[in-house]
Amino acid sequence: MGTDPGGEGLAHQLKHQVPLMLWLVFVWMLLWGTWSWANLISGSVVALAVTVLLPLPPVIGGARVHPVGLAVFVGYFFVDLVRSAALVAWQTLRPGGIGNSAIIQVQMRTDSDLLLTIVAESLTLVPGSVVIDMDRERRTLSLHILHVRDLADVESRRAAVLAEEERVVRAFGSPDEIAALAHAPGEAPVATGRRTP
Repeated sequence: MGTDPGGEGLAHQLKHQVPLMLWLVFVWMLLWGTWSWANLISGSVVALAVTVLLPLPPVIGGARVHPVGLAVFVGYFFVDLVRSAALVAWQTLRPGGIGNSAIIQVQMRTDSDLLLTIVAESLTLVPGSVVIDMDRERRTLSLHILHVRDLADVESRRAAVLAEEERVVRAFGSPDEIAALAHAPGEAPVATGRRTP
């Protein structure tokens, strides 16, 4: 008996759409700022509508979830979220206000659209920084960051972006993408075929 190619195609699509839907629901809950059943249900409906009405191109390779890396990523994300929110609130209320801001460009090491998107979203969700541009061909992110004191502070922010990239790759990346972290930014080998999640 032959297998049903339509059924296999649907199973393959669901396998790669479910992580995206879970991520969209997670982002929806963060944007609302409170957990409730109404937010969970409405986020699930929005995520389903987005994935059905605006489907992404086929995923080559897909995302892999590494439990230890995921725990580290989520832990650091929530610590950064709380710490940055408190820092931005203090900078806003203090007499001197927010000092100098800066726009920085960071060369990334990963070549995966999905991982770059997760990095950009996680950086933007943390108060005090926002991704304003992503150059896909050069694998660079441009960010606007608040309250930088000097060039050393700018470099520390750039290092923090690379640390976030490493946590994302170790949480969701393939073995090749994790191995690419050993290279300096701009020196990581580019895959022969672009990962297009």
